[in-house]
Amino acid sequence: MKLYDSASRALKEVAPKGDTVTMYSCGITPYDAAHLGHAAVFLNFDLLSRVLRSDGHKVKWVRNITDVDDSILGKARSLGVHYLDLAASEVARFDRDMGALGLLAPDSEPRATSAIPEILLMIEEILDAGYAYQKGGAVYFDVSKCDDFGSISHMTRDEMLEAARERGGNVDDPNKKDPLDFVLWQPSLSDEPAWDSRFGPGRPGWHIECSALALRELGTSIDIHGGGYDLIFPHHECEAAQSKCATKEDFVDIWMHVGMVYLDGSKMSKSLGNLVFVGDLLKTEDVPVVRAALMANHYRSHWEWNDEILNGARTRVGNWRKSIGSNSDGAIVRSVKDVLTLDLDTPSVLSILDDASSNGFDVTEAAKLVGIDIR
Repeated sequence: MKLYDSASRALKEVAPKGDTVTMYSCGITPYDAAHLGHAAVFLNFDLLSRVLRSDGHKVKWVRNITDVDDSILGKARSLGVHYLDLAASEVARFDRDMGALGLLAPDSEPRATSAIPEILLMIEEILDAGYAYQKGGAVYFDVSKCDDFGSISHMTRDEMLEAARERGGNVDDPNKKDPLDFVLWQPSLSDEPAWDSRFGPGRPGWHIECSALALRELGTSIDIHGGGYDLIFPHHECEAAQSKCATKEDFVDIWMHVGMVYLDGSKMSKSLGNLVFVGDLLKTEDVPVVRAALMANHYRSHWEWNDEILNGARTRVGNWRKSIGSNSDGAIVRSVKDVLTLDLDTPSVLSILDDASSNGFDVTEAAKLVGIDIR
């Protein structure tokens, strides 16, 4: 199995250090419904898990839930509800939508609030080792102490500053030594949850939550870690830096990132409101059609959701169903496995199924490899 690694910008073989492939994918911040941009990310990690398991690997797949951060606290405040009540309702909706889409459940789905002791211990290790500093009641990671900061995103300093500003990095915080320094621990507002610590009462920063959960669940070095393309910076860059400083080991072997889904020329985002929600789409569309539509573009590409993609998926699945009960050929299954093991080449998978069904072969078993049940 080979995957494209964002850090090295090359295909790398999945080479687990033990008898199990360890995999961490960044999950949801549960404050609103999942849209197709989310679904594309989670579907591709679902496919990766299926491929690895079908190839004989044991897999431990962890997908976190960020149940305390600025986004969920702000939404709970605006609704007048407790943030954990909001999280519970949105996690239930997410699980329902992803289950309806036929996604496998991860092996573990820990919440950020479950790891406060591990987060505090990790911050203490980073601070005591000289990679962080305290100011204004907060603890900041000092990026000047990390020689390879930027090695995952390959961004220039100006590009990193722009991305941090766009994605909640608060580059104008006057307590920072450097605008790119990031929060490990911060004081809570009066209506926000707070935990006691040696740094003062407060709550964790976003990046430290995933590092602590990943290290707790999977150990100090992970085979595959990833999420959406927009997480490369600052989230994954910061995760890698703080984790290496805490453990003295390389955090991740392969960084896997899924491209953005666009609608009407802009990336699907809650801030713009240009969203297609998974739950709404599945009210009118067949699950195999939606999965086939999401697989029509390679996971690393950025692409536009439109009626043409959906109509093409309907036609495609309809043609596959016409072949049910006809001749079967094990070579089709083997061909699908072969292209999946080369960087999850889902467009080629769909082409193989198209060609086989048009030539009178039943593609039911081959389609099941990618979680599509056409019966």
